[in-house]
Amino acid sequence: MEPRHCVSSEALLEHPVPLVDLQRVHQPLLIELRAAFERVVSSATFVAGQEVQRLEQALAERVGVRHAIAVGSGTAALHLALQAAGIGRGDEVILPPNTFFATAEAVVATGATPVLADVDERTALLDPAAVEAAVTDRTAAIAAVHLYGQPVDGERFGAIAQRHGLFLLEDAAQALGAAWRDRPAGSLGHAAGFSFYPGKNLGALGDGGAVTTTDADLARRVRLLRSHGEESKGVHLVSGFCERLDELQAAFLTAKLPHFDAAQAARAAAAALYRQRLEATEQVRVLETAVGAHHAHHLFVVRVPHRDAVLASLNAAGIGASVHYRTPIHLQPAFVDLGERGHFPFAEGLADSVLSLPLFAGITEAQVDRSVEALTHALAVVA
Repeated sequence: MEPRHCVSSEALLEHPVPLVDLQRVHQPLLIELRAAFERVVSSATFVAGQEVQRLEQALAERVGVRHAIAVGSGTAALHLALQAAGIGRGDEVILPPNTFFATAEAVVATGATPVLADVDERTALLDPAAVEAAVTDRTAAIAAVHLYGQPVDGERFGAIAQRHGLFLLEDAAQALGAAWRDRPAGSLGHAAGFSFYPGKNLGALGDGGAVTTTDADLARRVRLLRSHGEESKGVHLVSGFCERLDELQAAFLTAKLPHFDAAQAARAAAAALYRQRLEATEQVRVLETAVGAHHAHHLFVVRVPHRDAVLASLNAAGIGASVHYRTPIHLQPAFVDLGERGHFPFAEGLADSVLSLPLFAGITEAQVDRSVEALTHALAVVA
């Protein structure tokens, strides 16, 4: 590799690199976004209209399933999918410790109990062998998290679910655009939950989510649950929730969808550039991508020694690095009954060492270089 110009700390501060630059993401799309806004305002239909239907059809086609049901958030997508599958009090749902809090939160919302299984430290993904060991006669489901944009092994998890008669839910909040052996994330299990939080690869200008499935019965129950259990006007078959996606967010997402593939290609190119730039830095361990996995590159995550000191140095230099996730589920105050420190050593080791570097569609080579230079400097200083 050719030597690069060393970027001074003063230059870094003059040109900060955000973790995610949503202004850069949205600036080229302002015409389409304004048109979407005006279309919704002109229609005067703000809930349960054609914009949501149009988005659902596009999502189902992209993921390769029969049904996509738009809901209010990624958390709602996970919760409603589990509830629609009949998961509830007395059931156990297996999930990894190193995930966003909402994965466990969705399980609790149904009345079921989260059960944790450790991860593969090379990929940070749920370990199929650990899942098998955690199955009991109360296990009803697996919530397999496609962490950072990398999908789990759909074949192995599908086989485990079939062998034990379990509902397989994909937590695909970070994984639109990912695939396992050419099968898109969102089509690998019985159902999947996606998030359209603004910072996601396909982000709304607010909150949003969707459930995808090929099970028509499950799709019908999710549709009932998202809108007060109402089958027709004034007829409520079950007690549900208010988790509809509004027309405006659906219109924004539909406007952004035609640009999604180009944005994904830009993310992949930036991730490849990071790997190239970091390959000679012995103190940095880039998480592995499993053979068979097509990574969506929601986040670019590395492992470093002295992580917190390195993070502080990066932030002080204007690099918007962050940590996903600092505290495993069983060490959260809300879930102290799920385990103690030492119970899930791989997840805990990751939580103590992972670092997310800036990544977004439109990040420049110069910004990647500045981030790498700052990381190299931080590692030298804190060593």
